[in-house]
Amino acid sequence: MPEKVSTKIHDIFNNKKIRKAFIKLRLPLGSLLFIFLLSQLEPAWFFPGLTVSIFGQLLQIWCMSTIKTQKELTVTGPYMFVRNPMYLGRFFLIFGIMLMTGNPWLLGLLLIIYYFYMVNRVKREEKILAGLFGRDYQDYCRDVHPYLPGLKRFDPARIRSFNRESFEQNNVLTNIVLPVFCYFILYLFTFVWQI
Repeated sequence: MPEKVSTKIHDIFNNKKIRKAFIKLRLPLGSLLFIFLLSQLEPAWFFPGLTVSIFGQLLQIWCMSTIKTQKELTVTGPYMFVRNPMYLGRFFLIFGIMLMTGNPWLLGLLLIIYYFYMVNRVKREEKILAGLFGRDYQDYCRDVHPYLPGLKRFDPARIRSFNRESFEQNNVLTNIVLPVFCYFILYLFTFVWQI
């Protein structure tokens, strides 16, 4: 991708007005996308997509049940392996649902959009975390890659990392029920009410 085009796309993803508008519109836009996907489902791709999506959902639940947002540097559970496991989990959750269509163009579009979303969001968040946690965060960044899992900080004693406060604060129960409901609707439209 030419550098000028890439720079313009990064600028769009970092534009505060566009981000605020997207946050306000994300529920209606997500609903429209979900409705569109209902007409694109391919039965042969349903269970492979469901498997990928559930993997992403489980990773996201693990993250949400671990992270102590802006209170404490979280370096346990999935955060031992990669700095941004929640974004990776969300990617696999969405990718799995898109995979249910069997459409390589939709998957390619998702890869491009999610790349720019994740890279730019992570850059903004890492500036905040560096300010909050200073040297501890620098050391953590030195040992743990932002996107590719590694074992440099692996400690078997810290893999179990459930935190009740995080579970409640991050609305984990809602983040379990809503995807399960969506999977059920996707199943019905794939095998019962085919469009």
